[in-house]
Amino acid sequence: MPSRKLTRSIVAGAAAIAVAGGSYGIVSATSSSASTAASSSPAASSASPAASSGSGGGGSNARSGPAAGGSSGTVGSVSTSGFTMTTSAGQKVTVDEASATTYQKGTSPASASAITTGESVLVLGTVNSTTITATQVTVQPTGSEGSAASSAAGVVPFQQGAPSTSKQAGQIPANYSQGSGTIVSGTAASKATEAALAAYPGGVVDRVVKLSNGEYEVHYIGVNWPHHIFVNQDFTVVGAD
Repeated sequence: MPSRKLTRSIVAGAAAIAVAGGSYGIVSATSSSASTAASSSPAASSASPAASSGSGGGGSNARSGPAAGGSSGTVGSVSTSGFTMTTSAGQKVTVDEASATTYQKGTSPASASAITTGESVLVLGTVNSTTITATQVTVQPTGSEGSAASSAAGVVPFQQGAPSTSKQAGQIPANYSQGSGTIVSGTAASKATEAALAAYPGGVVDRVVKLSNGEYEVHYIGVNWPHHIFVNQDFTVVGAD
């Protein structure tokens, strides 16, 4: 009799261990599955929105990625597929041309042959870091883009290892918070980009965001300041930080 009781106890104990082990396995699998799902979700894989958005040299953030923008500068080299240029603040930019790219010289239509070394150009298109897939390239009058213009505008060129400059100029929307708004494209993005580059030449506009008050925040990279340029509904620059 005692041996039967002992046998039952051993069997019951083994069953309990098996059940507990099975339950643990289920919990582990569930946790692992949830962890995998979380790590593959867009929110989990996004980079920090503030960690490097002000780093100047094309740092990424949660809203990084190809978006409408542009830059202006001096053409450095020309190839069959595009050209390189350097902004007045020293940022190197690669411009990819396509069959749909349009060209202007001033306000007159032009062709790709108008893009030559040493020309000052304004480039609008889809921006991915410091590479622009051009939708429009405009050859500008000599002297319209230069280091003197950047200096006068107060643009702080990017320097490796230098702390990011923090200051404000003009009017910043009272309810503005970094990361708010809706990314825009098309005519609105082009006009806001042109306005920002005219006021603060030297950087690269990698996206344009429409704010809740109808104004635009133009996100700037490639310089230590400004990082955000604010453009009103009439496409006039009203502030920067």
